[in-house]
Amino acid sequence: MTLRTGLVVISLLLSVGIGITLSGRGGIMPEQRNERSVRIGLSLGTLKEERWQRDRDHFVARAKELGAEVLVQSGNSDGMRQMQDIEALISRKVDVLVIVAFNPAAMDKAVASAKAAGIAVICYDRMVTDSDVDLYLSFDNVHVGELQAQYLVDKLDGHGRIIRIHGPKTDHTAQLFKQGQDLVLAPLIESGAINVIHEDYALNWKPEDAKKIVNAAITAHGRDFDAVLTTNDGTAGGAIQALIEEGLIGKVLVTGQDADLAACQRIQRGTQAMSVYKPLDRLARMAAEAAFKLGRREILVVSQTVHNGYKEVPAILEEIIAVDKENLFETVVKDGFHSKEQLK
Repeated sequence: MTLRTGLVVISLLLSVGIGITLSGRGGIMPEQRNERSVRIGLSLGTLKEERWQRDRDHFVARAKELGAEVLVQSGNSDGMRQMQDIEALISRKVDVLVIVAFNPAAMDKAVASAKAAGIAVICYDRMVTDSDVDLYLSFDNVHVGELQAQYLVDKLDGHGRIIRIHGPKTDHTAQLFKQGQDLVLAPLIESGAINVIHEDYALNWKPEDAKKIVNAAITAHGRDFDAVLTTNDGTAGGAIQALIEEGLIGKVLVTGQDADLAACQRIQRGTQAMSVYKPLDRLARMAAEAAFKLGRREILVVSQTVHNGYKEVPAILEEIIAVDKENLFETVVKDGFHSKEQLK
């Protein structure tokens, strides 16, 4: 996926008659108004992780403030069930469908079904590739990977032996995280300064898979390594469990993403080095506002597009920040994401 920005105004006419205007000014700007009620379908691939529970709660709260009805479905980490959920939402005649895809590579048929029914489709945080998506809201996921890799490189003074744990191959967002990591690591790997002793993909982001990957790496290559580059806090937790069993806890740097409470507590204890903090409340609230406006057939003004293999998709990307023990309280706590009491 390629991110594009620019000052040229582009008008896109969507198949459901919704106008989206792209502009260098940024933000979402309504151009037409009406008073019709809006029914939003929110399809989540899973609610097992703290992160997605937070997104759901902020999204629903903001949508209700605007006067929209939200129908929430969770696929419970089952791609087929999520497909069924989406078909059910379509049959209930939602005005706009917001998809957090469990398996983005398999969601193109769901997007096509929604569009055939005249329903606008928003991809939330995970892009559905090769499909006619109307809007994409996420964070700069390539930059997430860059922050993770650069943190390790800086802490290791540019040299070290590392294990890499990637997200699932079927998740296009996981590919973006890896792309960002590679931008930082590739020249150092080529020069021999960084040695990747082992790497593998954690199926469906499962912590137990991350633990198995670290166990396998230690069995094959021994205990002489400096860091585990894990892509999210769930897999970081699995990797840390393996390090605990091997007596390596606190001796090996571990990265993460999402600033989950458990991860922030581990950062405080010194068992996880860093995470990537993403202001979920801002993104979720903006997604609810965008869904509400699309449901009312309004025009949005955004400043970026992301190519998903099928088209240039209008995109809204929020900023992110690397957090560790040094800045945890001035970022995560200051924003109210977690409280001081929770991190004690």
